[in-house]
Amino acid sequence: MSGAEVSIRVNGSPVPLETVPDDERLLDTLRWRLGLTGTKEGCRTGDCGACTVLVDGRSVLACLTLAHEVAGSEVRTIESAGPDPEVDRVRHAFESAGALQCGYCTPGFVLALAGLLKERGPGATADELLEGLQGNLCRCTGYASIVRAVGLIAGAPP
Repeated sequence: MSGAEVSIRVNGSPVPLETVPDDERLLDTLRWRLGLTGTKEGCRTGDCGACTVLVDGRSVLACLTLAHEVAGSEVRTIESAGPDPEVDRVRHAFESAGALQCGYCTPGFVLALAGLLKERGPGATADELLEGLQGNLCRCTGYASIVRAVGLIAGAPP
């Protein structure tokens, strides 16, 4: 198996990575090479959304993305401390709606919603946002608090 150097920006900082195998997933790069464990591994098949990160502002499943595919890109994980209006808006809505629960799926939901807001703009409706979240799973709730958070994000009353 061959490998190459991959340079990406992660949470605003340049990260040169040496000898990245061609088949290394972005999820493994983030968790094991960089210690960014907020990006969760749920299914390894792209079915749960727990590994969602932002790549150049777009929601991406890190378990289905190879590290070398994001060379030269900006990758944002839930650990990002930098200001991001969409991420901040989603975080606040999740806190207000009590949608944090166990927290395993929360980073994926937050970043998926932030990516949807970046893509569709601040006027995105609750229905559009919920449709965009169809690939994100939560195993410990009936989704009521997440739906309330989406309503807050879309400007609907709680």
